[in-house]
Amino acid sequence: MTEFDYIIVGAGSAGSALAARLSEDQNMRVLVLEAGPWGKHPWLHIPIGYGKVFYDRRFNWKYNTEPQTNLNNRSIYWPRGKVLGGSSAINAMVYVRGHPGDFAEWEDVAPGWGWDDVEPMFRRMENWQGAPDQKRGRSGPLEVTDVTSMVHPLSRAYLEAAEQAGIATNPDYNSGDMDGAALFQITTKNGLRASAAQAYLKPAAKRPNLKIVARAHATRVLLDGRIATGIEYLLDGRRMTATARHEVILCGGAINTPQLLQLSGIGPAALLQKHGIPVVKDAPHVGRNLADHLGFELVYASKVPTLNQVLRPWWGKVKVGLEFMLRRTGPLTMSLNQGGGFVWLGEADGPPDLQLYFMPMSYTRAPAGVRPLMNPDPFPAYKIGFNPCKPRSRGYLEIQSPDPMQAPRMDANYLSDERDWQEMIAGTRLVRDIARMPALADISDGEMAPAPEMESDDDIMDVIREHSWTVFHQCGTCRMGRDASSAVVDQRLAVHGINRLRIADASIFPTIPTGNTNAPAIMVGEKAASIIRGET
Repeated sequence: MTEFDYIIVGAGSAGSALAARLSEDQNMRVLVLEAGPWGKHPWLHIPIGYGKVFYDRRFNWKYNTEPQTNLNNRSIYWPRGKVLGGSSAINAMVYVRGHPGDFAEWEDVAPGWGWDDVEPMFRRMENWQGAPDQKRGRSGPLEVTDVTSMVHPLSRAYLEAAEQAGIATNPDYNSGDMDGAALFQITTKNGLRASAAQAYLKPAAKRPNLKIVARAHATRVLLDGRIATGIEYLLDGRRMTATARHEVILCGGAINTPQLLQLSGIGPAALLQKHGIPVVKDAPHVGRNLADHLGFELVYASKVPTLNQVLRPWWGKVKVGLEFMLRRTGPLTMSLNQGGGFVWLGEADGPPDLQLYFMPMSYTRAPAGVRPLMNPDPFPAYKIGFNPCKPRSRGYLEIQSPDPMQAPRMDANYLSDERDWQEMIAGTRLVRDIARMPALADISDGEMAPAPEMESDDDIMDVIREHSWTVFHQCGTCRMGRDASSAVVDQRLAVHGINRLRIADASIFPTIPTGNTNAPAIMVGEKAASIIRGET
């Protein structure tokens, strides 16, 4: 059967949640198309395994940006999940709802997306394993782990140093107040990664009204005039089609969704005409408003053992492997970034300015394709990093040809806004302030990379140009807003000017949220289901 009530393109963070919720109605037939495989490989389920799949084309789109003018013309590698669960299957698992001020920004352009509207969605999706709190969900499908009892001792030293620098510890940055140093909550269950597919899609897969097709690469939205009627896709080299009685819902993420719209004739008219694609709707904002978090980190030599001494030698690998297999405990059940937090640089007004990261290990990041993982360094060291939470720089994405198998052109336009530069410089100085506090200074042999000699603002800017890196939070390329002249979808996620076509993924974010983007993406899937079912 090739006719369904709803067709969902992309089984990623939002798509998995949406498919599970819509298929709860047994009278609705739901088709999910995913370009990647089911994802049974062990490294997709071992939490720390994301280092192993960082460059693995089997589960990863392995995108690269255009050379970045403000980053010494470096092309930045963007891993994105190509597997059931999408990027939630290969990310660092850090769970951050965002700041209420983020959603006040959304509410300004899309009524119904304020904090009071989205907070119930976060509670619905969570199964919080930390201290009981009425602000946190306890019965949702997505398990969120409190790592307080699991972290490396150096992560506690980081919290103490942050306190000494005037940054109080926040025991739960997801309870409404984000500011403060923290240990990052992660999406794991019983020591295994809890991707959106594991939490939502796979428990629902046995439903007779839900069909999931893996390795199905969507090539275009089928349209009858300006009405979406289905999807064309490639499966095992064959061109297939599926028809939607009610709606087609695109959940491909911030890169694949605008690409698919442009391939389908919905996008900037000049771009479509350039590639010989008939213009169905001139939608100039499709692929625009591309936002991302840009990070920078400093490496410190340690006088005490770090995770390098556990994860690098063969005997250490055997030890942690046995610990994981026998008890589902130990470093393999964790994210590399165990600590961090959120801070303001000036007056505490609105969302925090910076997100901090602390990693009780260090590694040398290889260029894309050089080796399949990031190797721990052969000496004891740790990292402290940060990224500005609300960068103003915006980029774009556009197809390079009518070939759906060719990656689009992506230009993040990093650091094109002077205010972003100022926050990068201030963040670097703040990290150094924390590192100089006694709790860390007493166990450190000093800053060792990338350039301990940098002092002036110009020095810092030069080093940032060469060593900053994406934090993997691309979003905003099909931004939401009630005004069709400045947005791609309305507040009900319907594509402006096209009937029976919605988008539900990180591409609809009007502004980039404070913190990691996976939780807000899953929330969008939950809210999309609520909208479609007429609950909100």
